[in-house]
Amino acid sequence: MTITERNPFTYSDARAQMNERKFRALLSAGEILKLSRGLYQWADAAGEGGDEELHEIALRAPQATLALSSALSRHGLIDDIPFEYDIAIPRGAWAPRNLTAPIIWHRFDPKTFDLGRDQIELGPGRAIGLYSAERSIVDAFRMRDREGEETAITALKAWLRGGGQPSELLRMARHFPRAYPALSRTLEILL
Repeated sequence: MTITERNPFTYSDARAQMNERKFRALLSAGEILKLSRGLYQWADAAGEGGDEELHEIALRAPQATLALSSALSRHGLIDDIPFEYDIAIPRGAWAPRNLTAPIIWHRFDPKTFDLGRDQIELGPGRAIGLYSAERSIVDAFRMRDREGEETAITALKAWLRGGGQPSELLRMARHFPRAYPALSRTLEILL
């Protein structure tokens, strides 16, 4: 990755293209901004992408995946704009601490972690996971005791209005026995 791009970059990226003295001089002059430990951005590009926090999360936790309310919001299925990022990692994986982004870590079963997992490109060489709309709805039903049943139903209604196919959703839900009965009952009522 070249640091001439407008995306956040790591200290290692900067050092690959300039010496320590030059880097420190640019940092002191305010031409380079420190976003978090080890993550920087050119001052004239700050705030342009809007995803600086996602860069930090992707850098520190490569398997991080936007889930639950964060994913539902990203897909436009709920009107809420979550204050904290719901980030899923496989159960047993290490969750980094002391990030500047407000995060709620969720640990999902490694056997189903990759089901419905896509990626959002944040820039050259950096991406973060995002669960599909179907997976996000299933997770909302699966974790409705924490997330609230209203959130799950609202997302389901929006998905159906957008042309979502119930058969696709039920196919995904079959992998999650805890979500399937509630989801299929709700679909029967709505359809």
